[in-house]
Amino acid sequence: MNETVLPDAPWQHDEGLKAVLEALRDTHGGPRYVGGAVRDTLLGLPVADVDIATTLLPRQVIDRLEAAGVKAIPTGIEHGTVTAAINGKNYEITTLRRDVATDGRRATVAFSQDWREDAARRDFTINALYAQPGTGEIFDYFGGMRDLGDGVLRFIGAPFERIAEDFLRILRYFRFLARYGNGPLNQDALDACTQGAHGLTALSRERIAQELARLLSLKDPVRSVCLMEQHGIFTPFLPELGREAAGKLKCLVTREQLYDAPISLPARFLAILKHDPVAVDKVAARLKLSNKMRESMARRLQNASPNATNIRTIAYRADSDTARDVAILYASADVLTECLAKLDTWNAPTLAIKGGDLIRLGLPAGPLVASTLQAIEAQWIAEDFPTSDRLQDLAARAVAAALSAHKKA
Repeated sequence: MNETVLPDAPWQHDEGLKAVLEALRDTHGGPRYVGGAVRDTLLGLPVADVDIATTLLPRQVIDRLEAAGVKAIPTGIEHGTVTAAINGKNYEITTLRRDVATDGRRATVAFSQDWREDAARRDFTINALYAQPGTGEIFDYFGGMRDLGDGVLRFIGAPFERIAEDFLRILRYFRFLARYGNGPLNQDALDACTQGAHGLTALSRERIAQELARLLSLKDPVRSVCLMEQHGIFTPFLPELGREAAGKLKCLVTREQLYDAPISLPARFLAILKHDPVAVDKVAARLKLSNKMRESMARRLQNASPNATNIRTIAYRADSDTARDVAILYASADVLTECLAKLDTWNAPTLAIKGGDLIRLGLPAGPLVASTLQAIEAQWIAEDFPTSDRLQDLAARAVAAALSAHKKA
């Protein structure tokens, strides 16, 4: 990568960002953009979050922002982080730091005015890139530009030492590898992740689940999941994952790309788990997944036998996203195309017959109305949701049959 300055990008012209930068001017070369915004702009990728590094102390940051009319939120002030909120956008501002002590989960930090010292405590070389607002000058202390151009993911310093500072960096390594590591593997980094995998047991399950979700949400996490499977990375927190997990995920991603049908995160989770509701629920409880996630996974497992006949029924009973997910996950190759075609541009209709309509057709009010309505809906679904005229005919026939049976009773 030959850039010497940060390419121009729309996010740099935000008036709120300009106000924040102006408020934080100092005499030590700051503030500077840092991390993902610099990395992704160099790659021509969209930028979601803009992080800013400063030599100002957190209290000074808050005072400066408030004096400029910018809302300051002390989101992690003990670690030097303040969030600036302006015009509906948030900017995370962090004072330069150096680690004083670490325990594999969190670090005790001291504030600094040394940019290289701050860069040295970051995880990967491609995340330790800084850029000067205005001039766009790039500051690269550890070869991150070269690694970014080569598609190599490399720890700053000794990999095992960096992992020992925070074992979550193992999972971050595989996530960043999936997104940016299109070049040769850095064997030292992979070896350190393998040797340090036992340390994942020291982390909260919420942190692990969050990082795993970020990995599985990427366009193609197959290479990383395969490496994690081969090197025992899952063992400390998902020991039940078999050797088939990466293979199942590869099949899924291939189908998604072939049919241009991306699926949801709950379905990606199911792709690497055994299709056993008890096992899935056990994993979900261990990782402390949200109730929404667990319900979504359960709903997809309940509909794990899709075919061209029932796929619209699944969409109607559950929702269209569930139907598309289970088609990609579980439909056999010979019916998958038809399943997706039946969902394409189709929106689940609403049953246009209500209880009052049946009463007007002569049905007495009471439990018979509900049971007849259910019978009409079942036949309507079985006939693949016919239009109004056929539905009216179904209703008339069902009412006649219900009245006949009612009289005989």
